[in-house]
Amino acid sequence: MGFSFCLFSIHAVVFLSTPPQHHHLLSMSVQAAKLQWSLDEKVGSSRDTRDLQQVMVSGPNLNETKIVSGGYGGTAEGIIPTSSITGPAVRYNPDFNKRIQVTGFGSNMHHSSSSSSSMAAEQTTRGVAVEKLEYMKKWGFNTYKCTKQMISERFGRGSRTVDLEMEAQIEVLRDTKRKYENVLRLARALTNHFYNMVQTQHALGDTFADLSQKSPELRDEFGYNAETQKLLCKNGETLLGAINFFVSSINTLVNKTMEDTLTTIKMYENARLEFDAYRSDLDELNMGPRDAVTMARIDAAQQQYHVHREKYERLRSDVTIKLKFLEENKVKVMHKQLLLFHNAISAYFAGNQQQLEQTLKQFNIKLKPPGAEQPSWLEEQ
Repeated sequence: MGFSFCLFSIHAVVFLSTPPQHHHLLSMSVQAAKLQWSLDEKVGSSRDTRDLQQVMVSGPNLNETKIVSGGYGGTAEGIIPTSSITGPAVRYNPDFNKRIQVTGFGSNMHHSSSSSSSMAAEQTTRGVAVEKLEYMKKWGFNTYKCTKQMISERFGRGSRTVDLEMEAQIEVLRDTKRKYENVLRLARALTNHFYNMVQTQHALGDTFADLSQKSPELRDEFGYNAETQKLLCKNGETLLGAINFFVSSINTLVNKTMEDTLTTIKMYENARLEFDAYRSDLDELNMGPRDAVTMARIDAAQQQYHVHREKYERLRSDVTIKLKFLEENKVKVMHKQLLLFHNAISAYFAGNQQQLEQTLKQFNIKLKPPGAEQPSWLEEQ
């Protein structure tokens, strides 16, 4: 009812200020406004009555519209150009925009950008989680198969791929490594004991030299012993240089060269276990029924079988090559180190200082000068 009264008032004001020949245009505008208002009420629109009134006051720009009186599909003769209409018609109210609360577009755009970035981050996190889940699934499935195969082999129920020549070489290598580790342990013990002996000789020589100065009656005797201990200490330091070189070379051979080959052997053994696990799985499927589901599983098992077979053969070839080069390297290194150890020990205990020094020059072993200390960390920079 309020709306009808307001609409009637607006219509009356505009009607009185408009020429009589354009009254039918105002009637059509009012009817259109009523129809729009009834539609908004049906769909639950919550527009303010004042805004609707203001729209009626501001109204459409009649100078930019055309009114078709002939209906849809009518001829051009029924079109009345509104540019020919004169008079005040509907006036624009500039105060209307001041009452409209304008919201900024920047905050909405920022909110939309933040939402998009958060959605992208969420999708990325979800993708990483799915990849980890798939990896854990494959790892668990592969671990289950390998554990099952290993238990079957332990209890004698499963078959395994055997390479007698390869396994014999691997066993020889492991036994050799254990024996060389024992040699390395004893050589280090000898180095420690001999170092302590050299330090004792050095201290004893200093003591004899001091007593020779304070005991005039025994000056010559203390002097001879002091010179002998200093000579033994010098030769002992030379022998220590040779033994340390021997220990360092054996350590490299055992803990680096042999260990690298054994690491490849462990990878080869794991590949052999995986290959046998998938081979046993394929054999079990081939012994079962041949329906559609089973055939699909057989195809998948064959693909896995070929993949692990290629991996097994590749690592087997790597182990063969490394075993061959390791044997050649071991013979070369041990031939040189054993010759060095023998010549140095023989020359030292024979008291042949020149032969001992010649042995170190032969193997390019350089000794630090007496009293030389390790450089500080500032000097090494």
